[in-house]
Amino acid sequence: MPGAAPPPETEVVAIGREIAAALPAPGRHPVQAIDTRAMDLTSRDAELKAALFRFVDVVPACRSVDDLAAHLVGFLGEVDSQTPPLRAAMKMGDSRAGRAALGTAAAAGVKHMARRFIVAEDPGAARRTLRRLWRDGTSASVDLLGEATVTTAEADRYAARCGEALDALTAIYGDVPARPRLERDGVGALPRANLSVKVSALTPLLKPDAPAMGQRDAAPRLRELLRHARDTGAHLHVDMESYDSREAITDLVIDVLSEDEFRDGPSAGMVLQAYLRDGGELLDRVLAWSAAHERTPPLTIRLVKGAYWDHEFVEARQHGWEPPVWEHKAESDRSFEALTLRLLDARPAVRVAIASHNLRSVAHAIAANRASGGDDAGLELQVLRGLGDDLGHALAQLGHRVRVYCPVGDLVAGMAYLVRRLLENTSNESFLAEQARGAALDDLLAAP
Repeated sequence: MPGAAPPPETEVVAIGREIAAALPAPGRHPVQAIDTRAMDLTSRDAELKAALFRFVDVVPACRSVDDLAAHLVGFLGEVDSQTPPLRAAMKMGDSRAGRAALGTAAAAGVKHMARRFIVAEDPGAARRTLRRLWRDGTSASVDLLGEATVTTAEADRYAARCGEALDALTAIYGDVPARPRLERDGVGALPRANLSVKVSALTPLLKPDAPAMGQRDAAPRLRELLRHARDTGAHLHVDMESYDSREAITDLVIDVLSEDEFRDGPSAGMVLQAYLRDGGELLDRVLAWSAAHERTPPLTIRLVKGAYWDHEFVEARQHGWEPPVWEHKAESDRSFEALTLRLLDARPAVRVAIASHNLRSVAHAIAANRASGGDDAGLELQVLRGLGDDLGHALAQLGHRVRVYCPVGDLVAGMAYLVRRLLENTSNESFLAEQARGAALDDLLAAP
């Protein structure tokens, strides 16, 4: 089904330029800015990129700085093109003192990267950051890191952590100053506390060859979290994950929210991934369900490009399948814009949250919302902590409703998330990479 008509290109470009003018000059915030040199290096050298990401992935399992150095040297030794910095790092591994220095530096570097993306180890420790964001005019969705549980006990612990997080967030936001823009849209009240959860952490049985078993196992834990969110007045958002779990997650969310107990709350949502070729078909199904159930409050749909492209593409190629994802950035961008139009056209059956750091995608969503007769308060714009900080601040300053996706968790739980962020933003086609390299604004705002 087609969505509303696309907004005028002149309006998209004008909004994009307005946002760009509100962004800080490149280099103004070096801690938050992407390291362009490192990004360029890993983008150019696929072997180096693979070696470094393999190292990042094993860091939590290393027990000493010597162990860290040995793994780093081992991975770098597999890179054919040895640059002077790589040769120097390799040489440091030849002595005990060198390994100690290399391991210490590597551990500090990974921890620095992780803390750029991961707010704190638990919601309570994130209190200061979350309250500062609210004070600056942006809300947050806290994501409890932890994926793919393998035992029932792990799933129970994750569900318990989620319940504790809802209580902590309710306390954190209990006495913050009123922010009408963040607390109400055209449909009604918006909860201050907002928690994102993953179904793969709510059950060890989420398997593509037996989806119903995982759904049955996760359903009781999801119901308890929805009850807890209703009792605390919070919003509960269910994240999408890899393609092979998408149908099971969708079925679970729809089935549980269809129950009479949850017809009138709590506020809840799910994710739509624009990089999937059949994203429009999934949206057809969700919109049909939303229209038939007329849930109060309506389901919130967070539209994202998708964070598992590398996994989906490689796995499909290994099996000789056609990849389920669009293979080129422009195709994903066009899908994102088409799905944006359809979501905006579906209101008020759904609430819409547009999650992107792509200046063009954000400007297009704002222009389309205005062209459809909506005001800016009716559209939520979302950015990731550590990547979209400047964009989120600029959008909030311009009067838009912004939510920052804030992961919390320890380094072990956060490693998969960290690697996905690094993969996403060292891609040659990454918008943030292009922006960091100084691409012309006209090129960044061009239609895909």
